[in-house]
Amino acid sequence: MTSGAVRDAAERLVAQVGTVVVGKDRVVEQLLAALLTNGHVLLDDVPGVGKTTLARAVARSLDLDFHRIQCTPDLVPSDITGVSIFDQRASRFEYRAGPVMSNVILVDEINRATPRAQSALLEAMQEGQVTVDETTHRLPDPFFVIATQNPIELEGTFPLPEAQLDRFLVLLNMGYPSVDEEDRILRVHGPEQVGTDTLRPLFDRVRVAELRSAVRAVRVGDAVRRYVVEIVRATRGADGVGLGASPRAALALFRATQAHAAMRGREFALPDDVKSQAPAVLRHRLFLDATAQMRGRTADQVIGEILARVPVPAEQAAAS
Repeated sequence: MTSGAVRDAAERLVAQVGTVVVGKDRVVEQLLAALLTNGHVLLDDVPGVGKTTLARAVARSLDLDFHRIQCTPDLVPSDITGVSIFDQRASRFEYRAGPVMSNVILVDEINRATPRAQSALLEAMQEGQVTVDETTHRLPDPFFVIATQNPIELEGTFPLPEAQLDRFLVLLNMGYPSVDEEDRILRVHGPEQVGTDTLRPLFDRVRVAELRSAVRAVRVGDAVRRYVVEIVRATRGADGVGLGASPRAALALFRATQAHAAMRGREFALPDDVKSQAPAVLRHRLFLDATAQMRGRTADQVIGEILARVPVPAEQAAAS
């Protein structure tokens, strides 16, 4: 399978999801990129912009097992991972799987779960397994987490720790629609609510595995790989940054670059692929110091300055 197949898959997914979620084609592409690089997505935005609907629409477009976890302060780890129950007839404990034993999981309002419940997802997202009563259970493949959170409402929430944030390949901000897009939302959803139940599965697990192989086969030349390294290293000494991106962030940007190139139908990566993916991959991995926060600086501003400052390699070297 070639990158052309990945491009066609992205176009099909964008077209189908676009019938329900208006004007979020770029975000849909980022979700597919995460799925095809074995990553996870955090949708961070204000209420009412369609985070949950988007996640459901993407999940409905995949012929995979799907579960939704609605996070609340009383959620406990076993509600996510499952429990071991003693079977008196068999005289042994049997594992009753929780919703985490699915291919696609929507974790709605993840910052409403307590740190103890949030930690139940940490092992699953990083190791592809969960441990219940000292017994390890492998998660199905693929395993894809789409989490949502509201950055405005702070009452009754528990901010994700740095270790948990770093497990997400990308953090996406959907933003408000344009005037034309909002008008189209009213035309589509005003007369009658259009739900995700009308969507049909586009890709099964075999197709997803084939698309993943095509993404991994994308060539990243020495110059582009070095460009990824230079960008990530520049975050560690940037003005106002207390903690920069880790080597895990460099790996995430490398893989996201491959996915972006594949979705453009190319067998090789260019510097533009890196620049396109850098904000989503790095924004949640930079922690600004108190002075920078008081001055109103944001992670996206820092990333923009870094991309403008780090020399861009020649495309000819990148494609070789």
